Amino acid sequence: MIPFDFEYYRPESIASAIDTFQQLDTAEKQPMYYGGGTEIISMGRMNNLKTGAVIDLKDIADCKVMEFHQDQLVIGSSVTLTQIHEANLFPLLAQAGARIADHTIQNKITMGGNLCGTIIYKEAVLPLLLSDSLVSIAGPGGKRTIPINSIFKERMQLDKGEFVVQIKIEKQYLSCPYVHVKQTKQDKINYPLVTICAMSVGGGIRAAFSGVCDFPFRSTAMESELNNLALTLEERIDKAIALTPGLIPTNLEGSAEYRKFIMRGLLNSIINRLEGSNVSNA
Repeated sequence: MIPFDFEYYRPESIASAIDTFQQLDTAEKQPMYYGGGTEIISMGRMNNLKTGAVIDLKDIADCKVMEFHQDQLVIGSSVTLTQIHEANLFPLLAQAGARIADHTIQNKITMGGNLCGTIIYKEAVLPLLLSDSLVSIAGPGGKRTIPINSIFKERMQLDKGEFVVQIKIEKQYLSCPYVHVKQTKQDKINYPLVTICAMSVGGGIRAAFSGVCDFPFRSTAMESELNNLALTLEERIDKAIALTPGLIPTNLEGSAEYRKFIMRGLLNSIINRLEGSNVSNA
C-alpha cells in the first residue's frame, strides 16, 4: 500500500494534461505524470517518492499510437513494452524491452515511463539513441520535437511540466543488422551488469550501453575506436572502454573490473557478428 494520499487525474488531451499540471503545481500538489505507474507504486511504498497528485496519460490519443506515418515509426509514450515486443516493428527495441523486468511488469511499463523514470538503467533508450530517434514533447511552453541524442544527457532533460508524447524512428533503422546482449549477476530478468545494444549503420558499428555507468549512454568517441580498422580487435575494444564517459561502478551486482571484463567479451562477440553479418538482423 502507498502510505500517503494523492489525487488522481486522467485527462483525454495534451492541453488538458498540461492545464491540470499547472493548476496542481500552483496548488503545491507536486504533481507527477505517469503511464504505467510501476515506479510510482514501488518507490511510494518505500517512502522514496511522494506526490499530492498524479496525472495519468493513458487516455491521450497521441500517447497511445504505434503506427507508421510516412517514413517514420511513431510510438506513443503510453505504449507498453509488451505491446512493442508483440508488434515487433523495431526488433532491436522489442528485444531490449523484453529483457526489462518480468512479463507481468512489462505489461505495465510504458515507453515514456522507462525513458523518464528515476531508475538509472533505462534500457529501452539504447535502441533510440542508436537510431537517432526524435522525441515529441509537450508542456506549458508548447510542443517541440527534438533529437533524442540532444535531449537525453544521462537522463531526459525535460522542463517543468513537460512530458514525452511520442518517439519517432526513421524506417531505415528498423531493418539494420543489430545485436542485443544483457549480462546479469544471476537471473535472466534482473538489473544489468552490462547491457549493450549495437547496430550496423552505413558500414559502421554504433553501440549504446546500460549498467556500465550510473546512466545509459551512447558514445561517438567509443564508436570511433570500435570502428578503427587500423587497430587489432583487442586494441579497438580496449581503447573504446578507456573512453567510457563516466565512472564504472563497483556495487552489489559486480565490481568495476568485472564489468570491464564482461564488456570486452561482449564487444568482441558483437563486432565479430556485425562485421560478418550480411543479413537484416543478428
